[in-house]
Amino acid sequence: MNPEPISILHFSNTVARGGVEGHILTLLRGLDRNRFRLYLACSPEVVELLGSDVPADVPVFPLRFRKLHHVGGAIRLARLLRGVRIDILHSHLFYSSLFASPVGKVSRVPVTIETPHVREQWRHGLKSRFFVDRFAGHFVDRYIAVSQANARYLIEEKKLPERKIQVIRNGCDIRHFNPEHQAPRGLKQSLGFGEADPVLLVLGRLEPQKGHRYLLEALPAILREFPKAKLVCLGDGCLRGELEEMSRGLGIADAVRFVGFQSNVSDWLALADVSVLPSLYEGLPLVALESLAAVRPVVASAVDGTVEIVLDGKTGFAVPPAEPARLSEAILRLLRDPELRRKFGEAGRKLVLENFSQEQQIRKTEEFYLEVFAQKAMKRTGRKIDAEAREPLPQKNPIVAEGCLEERKIV
Repeated sequence: MNPEPISILHFSNTVARGGVEGHILTLLRGLDRNRFRLYLACSPEVVELLGSDVPADVPVFPLRFRKLHHVGGAIRLARLLRGVRIDILHSHLFYSSLFASPVGKVSRVPVTIETPHVREQWRHGLKSRFFVDRFAGHFVDRYIAVSQANARYLIEEKKLPERKIQVIRNGCDIRHFNPEHQAPRGLKQSLGFGEADPVLLVLGRLEPQKGHRYLLEALPAILREFPKAKLVCLGDGCLRGELEEMSRGLGIADAVRFVGFQSNVSDWLALADVSVLPSLYEGLPLVALESLAAVRPVVASAVDGTVEIVLDGKTGFAVPPAEPARLSEAILRLLRDPELRRKFGEAGRKLVLENFSQEQQIRKTEEFYLEVFAQKAMKRTGRKIDAEAREPLPQKNPIVAEGCLEERKIV
């Protein structure tokens, strides 16, 4: 009889699709089905946004659990954890873990994991003292930091126990980003661009964190030297209306296109000459990895794990955040020099291949899951237990069978 796989529930309570959701999809697609049985619980909004990108063998549970008064969400999560007999509850972002990890412990889930993903620069006042984080940390067994900078933030600023933190850097599926890939015929023309127009691409949610306003402020200086340059903003968010109005106010609306969320990122990168990431804070940005994998140089804010990918003067330029003049200067250097763009792009793809492959991320995550589950089992029983040798579960899923929680399979 084959050993029963370890059951893992990935939980996120975000309401928009971004890099965190891309990270989750990477794990859901790549983790070994002989070792792990996978589930996903997320908000109904994200269920719709993920669509058929979720693997067909992963049950998906729409679940709203973002506020303390979402008692129904807590009850539904507890029923799911107990009914499916989840072994590892893996929450993504602190705000998800804050709600889910205590429920996991009350539901006697053996292992609770949190991947914080980013440094939360938005915090002010008492929230920046991280009292709640350290209290909630009592319900978290281990943390995954997506970059060395992310780990330092958890240890030095949040004051979380170093023994709980494991660095597993984000990875990119480099197969999806062929340097020879061409943009679909007619895409440039459909945007109203000329064939020779230089194109800047910014991929990211239209949220304050991503710093789009500083790129818009930098664009007039770029247009003075390259009047036919164009900027494409890929992504949606709460700031779309404000940013569109800002571009009109700056007199640059004719050079800017807001195209919303697009799943065919490789096509848009093939359209671009330079990828721009003007974020105020990050974890380890997937868009930078994808841009470099597509041999597109990156101009980015020198924040957090970004500088572990965008090596200043080697794979792109890293500039101080929230400084439009420095941003425009770096972009202009690349627009002036096609050979420098090529050199940075090729060095970037080599960096991703050697250090940031999706295969490395998945392998290290699998090893981590097996290690923490075995450690918890040994601590609980006082004897060493093989994480892969467990009693089989009943064939029937009691939650779905009893109608306690609706499973919604994405199609």
